[in-house]
Amino acid sequence: MIPELPALVYAAGLVFARLGAILMLLPGFGEPSIPVRFRLAFALLFCLILGPIIAPSLPVMPEQPLAMAGIVMSELIIGLMIGAVARIFMSTAAVAGQVIGMQSGLAMAQSFDPSQGAQGALISTFLNLTFLMLLLATNTHHMLLQMAANSYQVFDPGSMPSLTDAADWALSAFIDAFRIGVQLASPLIMYGLLFYLALGVLSRLMPQAQIFFIAMPSNIMIGLFILAIALGAMSAVWLERMQRFAMDMN
Repeated sequence: MIPELPALVYAAGLVFARLGAILMLLPGFGEPSIPVRFRLAFALLFCLILGPIIAPSLPVMPEQPLAMAGIVMSELIIGLMIGAVARIFMSTAAVAGQVIGMQSGLAMAQSFDPSQGAQGALISTFLNLTFLMLLLATNTHHMLLQMAANSYQVFDPGSMPSLTDAADWALSAFIDAFRIGVQLASPLIMYGLLFYLALGVLSRLMPQAQIFFIAMPSNIMIGLFILAIALGAMSAVWLERMQRFAMDMN
């Protein structure tokens, strides 16, 4: 049993390096609002369950400490890369919420966003919490866990991924998240263009009137009404994209 102990510790460290890094950033599991002990306990339990399944595919423990450190570092980089790309899609809510807030006059309404861990627009916080609740209610988080387990079929254990491919993947995910965020806010963008165009015409017709301050309550009310109507479609578009990301990795 004693000679097998170092190999067992080595295999456990490799599994935890990748899966722990993924869970640290994975939406629904790596939220800053979740206590650190709970996240760490879940990561250890997840690794304990998948460890015996993944162990046969792990590389043999090298004799040199530097080689071992390189393998652990490669697993850590793979985990951070997968988790970061999944986290990028959560920023879609921040982009859409900021644009919606600007168009509806609520851009300066700030609140603490638990998903971002910082102050954000009120609409962004609302969309983040809505998308996170939708992620858990539709069991999409199960697909994300399966994605983490199947990452060993996509990225071979112990092999450093191509940094060029990783950068291209992250860039495409960022572009996709920004594009989806703008698409989610498109109803409010169209409304804002028409509303401010009408305000411009009225200001020319009535130069003495404070058109902006008179129309601001209507702007907020109509903007929230349009958001309430479009929220279902916005949630469905975001959920479909998150599920497609998870299925691409499976």
